[in-house]
Amino acid sequence: MLELRPNCELCDKDLPPESADARICSYECTYCAGCADGVLHNVCPTCGGGFAPRPIRPKRAWRPEKKLGLINHPASTTRVHSKYSRDEIAAHVARIKDISPQDR
Repeated sequence: MLELRPNCELCDKDLPPESADARICSYECTYCAGCADGVLHNVCPTCGGGFAPRPIRPKRAWRPEKKLGLINHPASTTRVHSKYSRDEIAAHVARIKDISPQDR
């Protein structure tokens, strides 16, 4: 199950679980749409993959017997930040941004 990380790993913008602005890679690195599109050009600084909108977890358990939803599986409160510098990220992005994610 997704951690639903609480922030953009680049600009530290808050990304609450209901945010339609959150983008994730297949490893769940989390960025806001502005950083994912404008700064990172759809290149994850860690794995080199692309981004997709992060799914929004329902607040309640619509099937109580399943014990699902944020009420039973809350979002993470641990803030995560990219371990790469802006210069390292820019070089990585420049190197592979023109290769489509499915071909990387």
